[in-house]
Amino acid sequence: MSGRVKLTGVLVLAAVLAMLLAGLTPALAQSAESGVAASEKKALSDEAKGMFALSIALVVGASCIGAGIAVGRVGSAALGAASERPELLGKSLILVGLAEGIAIYGLIVGVMLLRLL
Repeated sequence: MSGRVKLTGVLVLAAVLAMLLAGLTPALAQSAESGVAASEKKALSDEAKGMFALSIALVVGASCIGAGIAVGRVGSAALGAASERPELLGKSLILVGLAEGIAIYGLIVGVMLLRLL
């Protein structure tokens, strides 16, 4: 079972990284035009903006799905441990908070990418 959990985490991380790179590719391609002054840079095309917005949505969505999976598994294990040993409740809540941080990181990356539009 632990091999499956590790594989799921690796797949979620790979999907998030691929979507991040897919979102940055159109912006990097257009900003790398040579001989164009910073004030004369062309705006992204409509197609590039659409792909960029889609990749931002996928990054945020994938991180939230990963956080949901993590919180579900960690939360259920934390409640099980706290029911047997109540002194573990504080430590368990910290672990649930760390799992929730995955969604926050995805949201921060999404906001940072949104500023590039």
